[in-house]
Amino acid sequence: MASDAYDVIVVGGGNAALCAAISARREGARVLVLEASDAFWRGGNTRHTRNMRCAHDAATESLSGPYSEEEFFDDLLRVTKGKTDETLARFMIRESKSMLGWIEEQGVRWQPSLGGTLSLGRTNSFFLGGGRAMLNALYRTAEDLGVEIRYGAEVTGLEIEGGHFRSLSVGAERIRAKALVAAAGGFESNIEWLKRYWGDAADNFLIRGTRNNKGTILRLLLDNGAQEVGDPTQCHAVAIDARAPKYDGGIITRLDCVVFGIVVNRQAQRFYDEGEDIWPKRYAIWGRLVAAQPDQLAYIIFDASSLKLFMPSLYPPISAPNMRTLAERLELDPGALEKTVATFNAAVRPGTFDDKVLDDCRTEGLTPPKSHWACRIEEAPFYAYPVRPGITFTYLGVRVNQEARIQMADGRGASNMFAAGEIMAGNVLGEGYAAGIGMTIGGVFGRTAGREAARGALS
Repeated sequence: MASDAYDVIVVGGGNAALCAAISARREGARVLVLEASDAFWRGGNTRHTRNMRCAHDAATESLSGPYSEEEFFDDLLRVTKGKTDETLARFMIRESKSMLGWIEEQGVRWQPSLGGTLSLGRTNSFFLGGGRAMLNALYRTAEDLGVEIRYGAEVTGLEIEGGHFRSLSVGAERIRAKALVAAAGGFESNIEWLKRYWGDAADNFLIRGTRNNKGTILRLLLDNGAQEVGDPTQCHAVAIDARAPKYDGGIITRLDCVVFGIVVNRQAQRFYDEGEDIWPKRYAIWGRLVAAQPDQLAYIIFDASSLKLFMPSLYPPISAPNMRTLAERLELDPGALEKTVATFNAAVRPGTFDDKVLDDCRTEGLTPPKSHWACRIEEAPFYAYPVRPGITFTYLGVRVNQEARIQMADGRGASNMFAAGEIMAGNVLGEGYAAGIGMTIGGVFGRTAGREAARGALS
């Protein structure tokens, strides 16, 4: 490979990587994308996404009303409990306003939001055809622009000197470029790495997306002096159907019915407030909650009155004519489950049920409480979904600035290395999550990283 064949190399193949590649190419750079998977599995976790959260000033064909920058920031502060880099967060939110149009210019199409408990019609734009259709549009645009894409190209080494990228290795091949964009995701598929922080419990985690996010690029960057950001135990983790496959179960194994019932562990005991806040701001804490339970297993219990209120999992719920039989089918102590449900029912206070707002249906004198959407579980048949922690992506990453430029451990900015997407999401997400923010991080910082990498390479 000639030493100056490329201006910018982008490592990764999902939303952040493609936004970076397209942005760099539109600046006039010669761009190479290295995707570790084959063409069918390309795109990492983006394949399983549905929407992106962007600030906007008015309703559109696919959004029901305005969503201001300040409201977006308030939502981010609430879900992260203030653990966010405010400068980068406000930059991301400000830039998100133009992402809706920019993404559409790259061939992606929007559709009105789907119904169900996510209630995102005002805040989030949904991709027509889902994440795979979005990816296909971005790949098509990148290829039409002249971006070179290689599949099965796992990067195994980086040559970095004093914060300056020289070359990388794909197997025995060494490839040089004037700038690097790292957009290769986190380390959620690396069970051994997860076990450093979670212990043997990580063996029971399910990986919602790609099996390729092993953290190789992240590890190489950190070992070469990139500054670390984020808590290694923090991640986007949801409660997914325990019958899902180890990898790539995706969106169809997620369960959005927690707010309509109660969640119990193997001892048939509740362990958290199922109605703490609206579901888009709380669904991504339930993976961690289940991870802390015995055997990393829990059960969502609900009755016939709730069966049609949410989008079901790929797998049917387990059903029974009474609570005792349901417990037996779940291999739980029947007496314990009956007592938990009876105690919950007795604590429910009457109110007006509305899953779109923080309603007044709650419990009294119960620990933990159910603060909203508390309804008695009494209409047969009764149902349950077994759930395990489903990890989407990890928050440990590399620190960046508003140019998406990687910051080195000595405090200097890298001269020609940039990062976008999950590999730097910990700058914005110290903990917690709100639906669609991962795609916003990837899109905004991908576009920025590509632009800045190209300008630096061509200057």
